[in-house]
Amino acid sequence: MFKSFFPNPKWFFGSLLVWFVINLILWYSGGKAWGEFIGFPQGYANAELPINVSRFWSAKFLWFYLWFFTATAIFAGLWKWRSDHKWQAWSVWGSAFILFNVWFGVQVSVAINAWYMPFYDLIQQMLSNKGGDIAKLYLGLLDFLYIAIVGVTLAVLNNFFVSHYIFRWRTAMNEYYTLHWARLRHVEGASQRVQEDTMRFATTMESLGIDLIKAVMVLIAFLPVLIQLSTYVPVLPVIGEIKYSLVWAAVSWAIFGTVLLMVVGIKLPGLEFNNQKVEAAYRKELVYGEDYVDRAKPTTLKELFSKVRLNYFRLYFHYAYFNLVSIWYIQLDILYSLVVLFPSIAAGTITLGLMTQIGNVFDKVRESFQYLISSWKTIIELLSIHKRLKAFESVLDEK
Repeated sequence: MFKSFFPNPKWFFGSLLVWFVINLILWYSGGKAWGEFIGFPQGYANAELPINVSRFWSAKFLWFYLWFFTATAIFAGLWKWRSDHKWQAWSVWGSAFILFNVWFGVQVSVAINAWYMPFYDLIQQMLSNKGGDIAKLYLGLLDFLYIAIVGVTLAVLNNFFVSHYIFRWRTAMNEYYTLHWARLRHVEGASQRVQEDTMRFATTMESLGIDLIKAVMVLIAFLPVLIQLSTYVPVLPVIGEIKYSLVWAAVSWAIFGTVLLMVVGIKLPGLEFNNQKVEAAYRKELVYGEDYVDRAKPTTLKELFSKVRLNYFRLYFHYAYFNLVSIWYIQLDILYSLVVLFPSIAAGTITLGLMTQIGNVFDKVRESFQYLISSWKTIIELLSIHKRLKAFESVLDEK
């Protein structure tokens, strides 16, 4: 699944994690200001970013672009020297490009969040003063539109690239399995695993990976902002006054939901795996029946289909209470961020713009902590696909 596309996967992903941590430490321990040594303006790293689209080509952003490209080139160069791989251009540079686009999408969210407070405070000011300069409202909307245009355009280009990336990964797996087809062809459902499971694995793995990276990046970007905004919301409902109130509220609610859904959905991965097994057995007998008159007899098909039906009925039952719990949690989740702000709203200590900004940042951080909740069904599907492909590949490990 991995070594067909990535060079020496265990070492590759381990070194990637180490390299990521090293760059993160260097960046936040002063590296973001090192651009001054090569001609960037003095103090650019601590300069306040404009609340418009020009922030994306400010000195702070340009230095990060250069840093990211250099770090990627070093990592890719070392792996090309250490273990040259047919698909390395896609697996290394392609992954880096997707990673960069995820980071940029998070920065678009940060820029829009920064836009919220001054714009909605302007609206509140005009409502309180019985009017104001309408041109300021149009200019404020233009700032939002320019940021959104950049973000949407890059997101569409990234989706196009990701489609090609997934197909290359599927191609790599397909080539690897067909190369060993003589040994794999006897495995039950071999054709389905090569044709369908490779595609589903690449698509699902890439989707979950991007969501995980995005969740981590959102936390890195928004958690410090949420800590600062917690000073405006010192009191939580029921709990009372607490330091870093918004952080505690987001983390505790996300942990509660994650543990709840993991417990409720613990049986689903195994059932999904069994479902594919019984479906493959039923489909295989039907295929044999097309070529051999003595196969696919009614009694045999009835027995095989009864296993399909039994597993589906078990899935329906377990998904019923899982969906009930998850939907109720999501509905309560919609109201949660507003309820957290009730004491501060009732005390009149925050403005409309500040309330909107806090709500947006709080939701971003809370959603990042809820990665497992939002992805649980997809994770269940991935686990079942991984089990099938792992059993498939185990044939190649036999002596």
